[in-house]
Amino acid sequence: MKTSRPKIYSFFTSKLTISVFFIIVVVLNILVAVSIRYSIKAQKSSEGENEFLKRKINFDQPFYVKGIYLSSWTASEPVLLNRLIDLAKKNKLNAVIIDLKDSHGIVAYESSVETVKNLKTSEPRIKNLKSILENLHKENLYAIARLSVFQDPTLASSNPSVALKNKNTGKIWADNKGLFWVDPASLEVWDYNIALAKEAWLMGFDEINFDYIRFPSDGNISNISYPIWDGLAPKEEIIRRFAEYQNIVLSPLNITRSADLFGLTFWRDDDLNIGQNLSLLIPYFNYICPMVYPSHFPPGFENFTNPAEHPYEIVFRSLAKAKEKFIGQNALPRPWLQAFDLGAEYDSAKLAKQIKAVEDGNGYGWLLWNAQNKYNDILPY
Repeated sequence: MKTSRPKIYSFFTSKLTISVFFIIVVVLNILVAVSIRYSIKAQKSSEGENEFLKRKINFDQPFYVKGIYLSSWTASEPVLLNRLIDLAKKNKLNAVIIDLKDSHGIVAYESSVETVKNLKTSEPRIKNLKSILENLHKENLYAIARLSVFQDPTLASSNPSVALKNKNTGKIWADNKGLFWVDPASLEVWDYNIALAKEAWLMGFDEINFDYIRFPSDGNISNISYPIWDGLAPKEEIIRRFAEYQNIVLSPLNITRSADLFGLTFWRDDDLNIGQNLSLLIPYFNYICPMVYPSHFPPGFENFTNPAEHPYEIVFRSLAKAKEKFIGQNALPRPWLQAFDLGAEYDSAKLAKQIKAVEDGNGYGWLLWNAQNKYNDILPY
């Protein structure tokens, strides 16, 4: 004998069916709205990408750079800039790397990036950047824009919410040089630098160079309070995430990018407690630029009492040590070379030994660093 279900049961089941139906409808509407939003966003992104993809490419990649570093002050002085361009040409160099945002975080030109304008982080030293780029290209010189990323006293002062703080005082933390840093885990900081990279590319730079993509190394680092980084994810993972993020954003726009790393990253498998692990960063850049200045290696390194006196050996062995890590990768090793007196007098003979080491060690080009841009004593002509 069948038993009939109570009316109250039918009442609840019908109500449940209606409720489930409405939930499904609401969810579907949300999914459609989200889909439309992302579709519009993608369309706008696609439209924006056209501006980048249509930009004239002046040099095929990969490009074997032989270049010198120029500060924004040098780039702002026409006579000095032209003198160094002539020096580069006489010595058969083919590239210059110019500070667009220096180690003090100053944006050295009139930027249209909203954050720069809102926070007033620019000091437009370089008045005619586009014409400078046009002239460099007329001279067949490859132009690289250098951006100091996480060492950024200007941004830290203008936007303290992303600045590293002193645990004891709550004030902005400073390293041994009195310089301020921003949190490497800050998406806001990432986007700020990526916006500058995009702008530099559209102005005509042939490559964007990211420097100071690391945690602080000098000063009382145990006394740092990080506003965003929770200390749980390893430092090397935070820097890897930045590298991956910029690659996701900039690579589809055909923007060539390089990263500056400590020279010791080519010798070690850890992150040196600054977040720079070579193996983790190689996949996200076109060029990796280790600062293999012989004077920066400690006494006794590779059994050399004074490594600065052995430029060929230090540079060659550094490249050889990391050679296998580049196999199967798109990135190429392109070291910074010492063009300044420290630990030893650096002349054209020591420069020649470093360049020979790059060639013998399968490096793909090189850049000369002299903070004062004084290259007359080291370049042979």
